Amino acid sequence: QVQLVESGGGLVQAGGSLRLSCEASGRTFRTYNMGWFRQAPGKEREFVAGISPTGSYADYADSAKGRFTISRDNVKNTVHLQMNSLKPEDTAVYYCQSLYYSRDYDPRHYGYWGQGTQVTVSS
Repeated sequence: QVQLVESGGGLVQAGGSLRLSCEASGRTFRTYNMGWFRQAPGKEREFVAGISPTGSYADYADSAKGRFTISRDNVKNTVHLQMNSLKPEDTAVYYCQSLYYSRDYDPRHYGYWGQGTQVTVSS
């Protein structure tokens, strides 16, 4: 079981940037596909970005394409989400997740979530 702790959120103006980090425990981190998800107030949790175990491929929600970049460091057991050109609609709590299998991006498949990190984008 991989334990996950998210950090890096904050308050930023529209057009600004933030870099989220997720620190994972466990020696098997490098074998997991990883994903970032978010949940805005009153909305369901949604997929944002995912990355393969070696970083050989990454996937993005349409809302994140061209603005967000997911990356990972299997030595430091971390996964990052670089968010640029932020918009007020990006305001949400962001969560990372270790995926059950490749491209399993349906958040309803996962019962356990960390505390997340709050991102607030002001207009």
